[in-house]
Amino acid sequence: LSLVKVVGETNKRGTRQQFWPDPTIFTHTVYKWDIIANRMRELAFLNAGIKITLRDLRPDEEGKTKEQVFHAKDGLKEFVRYVDRHRTHLFDDVIYLKTEKQGIPIEIAVMYNTDYSENIHSYVNNINTIEGGTHLTGFRRALTRTLKKYAEDSGMLSKLKFDINGDDFREGLTAVVSVKVQEPQFEGQTKTKLGNDEVSAAVDQAMSAALGHYLEENPKDAKAIVQKVILAATARHAARHAREMVQRKTVLS
Repeated sequence: LSLVKVVGETNKRGTRQQFWPDPTIFTHTVYKWDIIANRMRELAFLNAGIKITLRDLRPDEEGKTKEQVFHAKDGLKEFVRYVDRHRTHLFDDVIYLKTEKQGIPIEIAVMYNTDYSENIHSYVNNINTIEGGTHLTGFRRALTRTLKKYAEDSGMLSKLKFDINGDDFREGLTAVVSVKVQEPQFEGQTKTKLGNDEVSAAVDQAMSAALGHYLEENPKDAKAIVQKVILAATARHAARHAREMVQRKTVLS
């Protein structure tokens, strides 16, 4: 092992990484292009403006090598559009924020579609927190509270005879939440769940302010979201009522 030393000057910039798996440590030493390419694409989305070139020098059956460049000028805006590319959007805009709260850089991109599922991707220091954590808790809390307040203030919930819950606000939601934490505390079996309490409040504050401003500035889009929420709540209430009727009939029989 030798120390790093100056060997000359160059006009080239960037970082080149080369690595080989150690067969004495890894049982599987053949890398799959798709897995690495997906990770490089993810990193390009999470770090707007950087360019990552992935080369596979292993020749294929025709003797050709493979190369792909990943670059996302708009970062998470492009990420959420990529995730949502096969869905029909309620509106074309991306609800986006990039700020810093309590010394924590926060970046969030949100879109709504006509589907019925929730699709949220969360990251801490470019690590995919597949189990969520405090940053995801803060995001969901802010989303529910801000949308509910807007819907109530606009009078759109006045005719509803039942309550709306948090799941209704996230139906058809696609979002990417990314935070940078100096000393992250990860929990869970796979260490992919953030446990820092201060992150929850920071994300909550940032998301509440950004979403509230967007709703006020874009009343047409805000109305579309609230109508989607009301439809989700109505469907959930109807399904619950139908289930209760079936169970009641079974008991009587």
